[in-house]
Amino acid sequence: MVTVRDRLAAPGPHFSVEFMPPRSDEEEASLWLAVRRLEPLQPAFVSVTYGAGGSRRDRTIRITERIATETTLLPVAHLTAVGHSVAELRHVIGSYASVGVRNILALRGDPPGEDVTAEWVKHPEGVEYAEELVALIKRLGPFSVGVAAYPDMHPRSPDPQSDIEFFAAKVRAGADYAITQMLFSAQDWVGLRDRAASVDVDIPLLPGIMPVTSYQRLMRICELSGQKVPDDLAARLLEVKGDAAAGRAIGMEHAIDMARKLLDEGAPGLHFYTFNRSKATVEVLEALGWAPTPART
Repeated sequence: MVTVRDRLAAPGPHFSVEFMPPRSDEEEASLWLAVRRLEPLQPAFVSVTYGAGGSRRDRTIRITERIATETTLLPVAHLTAVGHSVAELRHVIGSYASVGVRNILALRGDPPGEDVTAEWVKHPEGVEYAEELVALIKRLGPFSVGVAAYPDMHPRSPDPQSDIEFFAAKVRAGADYAITQMLFSAQDWVGLRDRAASVDVDIPLLPGIMPVTSYQRLMRICELSGQKVPDDLAARLLEVKGDAAAGRAIGMEHAIDMARKLLDEGAPGLHFYTFNRSKATVEVLEALGWAPTPART
C-alpha cells in the first residue's frame, strides 16, 4: 500500500491538492478538468473533503473511488466525526477500504449548518475528539491517517499550550502527517512547527496555501476559520477593493512569496486548497519551477 508518508519521504519537492465533492454536474465537470490539469504535475496526493455532518459523504466516496481507479493520483479521503455514530464511522471507513482507499484525513469537523461557531455536540454514540477518530481508523486496518493542525490554534482551544497538546494527542493516537489550516504567513508555520517540536511531535507538517484575491474573501475566510486577519495583506487588498485584476495580482504575489519562504524554512511540501480549480495552483507551481511554464507565441 502506498501511503502519504511514503510519498513525503521520497525525494522532493512535493505538493498536494484538496478537492471538494461537487454539488452538481457542472461542478463535477470543473472538478475533473482540474484533476486532469494537475495530474501530469504529479502531486504527492490529492484529498477529497467531506461535507458537514456527512452531507456529501456518498459523493466523497464516489469521487475518491474514481480518482483511485481512473487516474494515477493517490487519493486521501476526508472523514469527520460530527453527526456520526461509531457504527456509521466504521461503515464509511469500510466503504473507503472496499474501493482501495487506505489514506484518510481524520477531522472532528465543524457543526452542521451555516454557523461554524455553534456549539459542537457529540453524537450520543459517536466520538468526541479527533484523536478518538484517529485511533478508531487505525484499529480497523492498515490505514495511513493524517490530521489537521492550526497555526493560530483551533478556535475552540482555550490557549496555545492546550492546543498543541491536543495536536500531540492526535499524533500519539497514530497520525502519520498533518495539514495546516490555510496560512497567511510562513512565520505562522514556523511557530507551529516549533511548538510541535516542544512536545516531541515529529511528523510531516504540510502548510496549507490558497491565494486570497480579494478583501471580501479574506475577511470571510478569517470569520469562518477564527484566524487573525493578516493586517499587511488586508491593507493591500483593501487599497484595490473593487479591482478584481489587481486583487488577484496581490493574492498571487503573496502566495508565491510565502511558498518560497516556507520551503526555505524546511516545509516538507505545499498543500493547495483548490476549490476545484487548477489555475492558481499551477501558477504558483510555475513560479517555483515545479511546472513547465507555457511557451509564449
